[in-house]
Amino acid sequence: MYYRSRRIKGHNVIIVSIFSLVLITSSFGIMTIHYAYGQASQASSDKNNNANLLNVQNIPAKKIHVGDIDIAYKVFGKADPILLISGSGLVMDASDPSVLRDLSSNHTVIIFDNRGVGNTTAGTKPFSIIQFAKDTAGLLDTLKIQKADVLGFSMASFITQELAFLHPEKVNRLILLAASCGGKEGIPQSPEVVKILSSVVNNNTLQDQEKLLSVTYPLTWIKSHPNFTVPQPKEAISASTLKQQFNIVEEWFTTNWSGVCSHLSKISIPTLVITGTEDVSVPAANSLIIAEKITGSACTDQGSWTWTNVSIYRETQQGIANFSYNNNIQLNTPGRG
Repeated sequence: MYYRSRRIKGHNVIIVSIFSLVLITSSFGIMTIHYAYGQASQASSDKNNNANLLNVQNIPAKKIHVGDIDIAYKVFGKADPILLISGSGLVMDASDPSVLRDLSSNHTVIIFDNRGVGNTTAGTKPFSIIQFAKDTAGLLDTLKIQKADVLGFSMASFITQELAFLHPEKVNRLILLAASCGGKEGIPQSPEVVKILSSVVNNNTLQDQEKLLSVTYPLTWIKSHPNFTVPQPKEAISASTLKQQFNIVEEWFTTNWSGVCSHLSKISIPTLVITGTEDVSVPAANSLIIAEKITGSACTDQGSWTWTNVSIYRETQQGIANFSYNNNIQLNTPGRG
């Protein structure tokens, strides 16, 4: 994984490129987020520390009325707020417990189910990225949270960008994982990836589940984990919601609309962009586009960047916590040049 940062207009825009992005658990099979899989010794250490992980499923959910829906949410931790928005097909309990533990050590963490997901009602308004952003802003208002760091993965990164456009006063820092600004300037998924994801959403057979692994995990990871099976979350997502979310995501990737890339130059808050270099569901080049747009610079001269090699995924997730805490990523790893 590579890390690079650039200071623009008094703010940090940081890109973290991960050789292998292992994704989040969803109703159609995407697994818990591990920002990168690390060395064997680190994996062993993590297993030994499982007892110390936060079990978010044991935290009781609350409900609050926002607009035309009732949103299910959970709040835990201490200090300044960080809001985690769920991606397509994901329930709020899907995030890696170790990530939540690290974040909650110096943040008040807010997680919630999107419209029509889990215990959040679907409401009467049509599903859209902008509507999801409005729902998110409404949640912050109703919880009386004036400003928060906001983290969005995949579809949630689309929502996070729209939230920053609609309500910049509510966003303290942005953390975008597997992100795209969509439209004609974005890099779309390959037809084969779309075909596999579409089949999973519409048919969801055992064969579809097996094919899903090929577009959500690196081949090397699959080969090294031959007995891996996709875990199922306790919360349910209806087939109708899954299809609506899938359609929204595919519409975002289409090149027959302008996307939001041209609006990114308006963002002047600290932003962390994380991508997996082998990610085919959201091609990694999209994250580079976002970073360049946010900085307001078309410069691609890598000589102006500081690169650091990172090999253990735990350091990356701690880096997220550090970025959110003090605008800086502190990774104790050797420099690359």
